[in-house]
Amino acid sequence: MPSIRPAVVALLLSALPAFAETPRTAVMSAFEPEWLSLQADLEGAEMQTINGQRFITGKLSGQEVVLFLSGVSMVNAAMTTQLALDHFDIDRIIFSGIAGGVDPALNIGDVVVAENWGQWLETVMARRGAEGYELPGFLSSPFSNHEMFFTRETTVASDRGEPESRFWFPADPALLDVARKVAADTALDTCTADNQCLHKAPQIRVGGNGVSGSSFMDNADLREWIFDTFDAQVVDMESAAVAQVAWSNQVPFIAFRSLSDLAGGGEGENEMGVFMSLASENSATLVKAFLGALPE
Repeated sequence: MPSIRPAVVALLLSALPAFAETPRTAVMSAFEPEWLSLQADLEGAEMQTINGQRFITGKLSGQEVVLFLSGVSMVNAAMTTQLALDHFDIDRIIFSGIAGGVDPALNIGDVVVAENWGQWLETVMARRGAEGYELPGFLSSPFSNHEMFFTRETTVASDRGEPESRFWFPADPALLDVARKVAADTALDTCTADNQCLHKAPQIRVGGNGVSGSSFMDNADLREWIFDTFDAQVVDMESAAVAQVAWSNQVPFIAFRSLSDLAGGGEGENEMGVFMSLASENSATLVKAFLGALPE
């Protein structure tokens, strides 16, 4: 493919709106509380609306950023990520959000910065055979099934070469290193505004696995299977979709997910309604500290 001449590149760039010319860090959230917490410290905020989606540019913790909501669930997250990449000069993507905890060693309020993200609901719903649920002969799965659920890899195209089938999409190693340094010096909240407090002081775990799927998880049996099968610490509804889009576009990515609930592993009703605001603040607190530790 012929290269684009510098003069043509300059002409194309001159046609872009001013907000698209500045290299920025994309900071995404799934819910309003996370977004509002980040906006509170944004300097020089300016809003643009593209295809009905609001994007706010400005400076946060010394970094030029663009803030936006991913929308809940996988399709919304993938769509808004690509929309942002198409209209802004984005050099890295950060996700700040809440999640359900699936690792029994973790508690509500903890923040997980996973090293890998996969889509647990990229599945075949298998039929029952004489010896249990069975995949069709032309399909396979690298994971053990949960009854009819057989998780599969997905095929993704990028400029690396031929489309590639894979399950895990990695966070950027350099960004993970910064997160590890920041985690040691960042204090997290233990109580909500109405004085609902955690039983244990929240911790930050950098590394491990997270999984995503377009289903709100509130089931103890599925939670146990997800932990055993994928060695996952958290489950959410967006991060793996953003990780896949970032991987395809070859843009560094990292996600900060604070546990608002235990994905069905807690006693009684799901805890998200009580601890969503606390988890949102903890995730946003760590993201702001992380941004401040990045090189400008």
